[in-house]
Amino acid sequence: MEKLVEVSDQEVRIDFILGTKCRANVRLRSLCASSPVSFKVQTSSPDKFLVNPPSGLIQPLSYAVFQVILKPQSQLPSSFPRSPSDRFLIKTSLQSHPSISHDVKLRVAYVGPYLLKQAVSNGNFDAVKSLVKREKTVISNLSSKEADSLLRLATESGKDVLVNLLLESGLRGEKDDVGWTELHVAADNGRTEEVARMVRDGRDLDVRDKEGRTPLHLAASKGHARCVRKLVEGGADKNARSIDGKTSLYRAAANGDRRIVELLIELGADPSIATIDRGRCPLDIAREKGHNEVVEILERGEAVLTSARRGELNLLGSLLVKGATVNHHDQYGLTPIHAAAIKGHTEVVVMLVNYGADLECQDLEGHRPLHLAVEGGDLETVEVLINLGSNVNAMTKRGATPLSFARALGYDDISQLLLDRGASCSLRVIVGYSSKYQ
Repeated sequence: MEKLVEVSDQEVRIDFILGTKCRANVRLRSLCASSPVSFKVQTSSPDKFLVNPPSGLIQPLSYAVFQVILKPQSQLPSSFPRSPSDRFLIKTSLQSHPSISHDVKLRVAYVGPYLLKQAVSNGNFDAVKSLVKREKTVISNLSSKEADSLLRLATESGKDVLVNLLLESGLRGEKDDVGWTELHVAADNGRTEEVARMVRDGRDLDVRDKEGRTPLHLAASKGHARCVRKLVEGGADKNARSIDGKTSLYRAAANGDRRIVELLIELGADPSIATIDRGRCPLDIAREKGHNEVVEILERGEAVLTSARRGELNLLGSLLVKGATVNHHDQYGLTPIHAAAIKGHTEVVVMLVNYGADLECQDLEGHRPLHLAVEGGDLETVEVLINLGSNVNAMTKRGATPLSFARALGYDDISQLLLDRGASCSLRVIVGYSSKYQ
């Protein structure tokens, strides 16, 4: 028997909300040109559904609409979107020849943002995928606030594939209004694998939003340590400043996040960079907000630098044993090993190297510890640094080598030592040399 009517959809899609009367319209189009078609709607779940009107007449090649009403439900559907038990049967026949009839079967699908939120919250990837596929507008009709909430729930589920599905389906929230990229979103939500993938793909790690924030700013602000490490080790600028002058370290210090502060210091972040408005550095904001643990960490870095400069071996050892970083540096880029080298504190230099100090670390002008040891004029310290592996031909940003320093300062014994250890005498000699470190 040929069909007498055509339905607008093969499913009755109900936008479900718990405890609320829900409605869905079904449109019938007559395929008969010679006689009206009568219809009657039956449901497998009369305790749940009402139909209005339950029956009617469709004029030739015309339309009729009936409404399915779901009574308020106290529980979520046992399964969604598709319901295996809820169905509708539309019985149709020609008014002129009632014996000519045809039945149309409709299934029920529960859809809408309420169920989408439930599925995301439960980490139900298949349900989310099916909901989005059945109702394309369920994502696009969300407000920015609702979209952000949904993305947060997806992130908390711990399933990156779920987050990706929502983003690929067009999920956009308030974050898009501030110029966030995919990497910003991943970093803000702590999605380490996504961040790692984008690092491998060569994405711009220092891309900025409208406030000048990089993905590293967001990861540090939210306490996502693994993302912070991936970004910095991938080449992100650890000292990048947003428009207000805040660095990632400043934000972590302001939050009192000891773990992120320690990590950024370990990775070489500069604790001396101040904000633009009030000129506060990370230590200033930590003190202001009473984050004592963070204050202690940052003060330890300063203490290491001070004790290295003074040659206070016992104090330095105590600080390093407690976990203080050897990579702290001041506004000039001067690190503890620089300070110890220029003062000729040989034992301090050895201790710092044993705790991981970088022999080739540079200050803002490109001085290595060996440059400053030569400047300090202590032959033993120069020899120790060379024995530890310092590059005797390392150059500053102005092209000066340790040998050029020694010759400019008249240190013949140090010059000879450098030459004996492979220093090139063809490199430039600096004239009129003076140092701000002495």
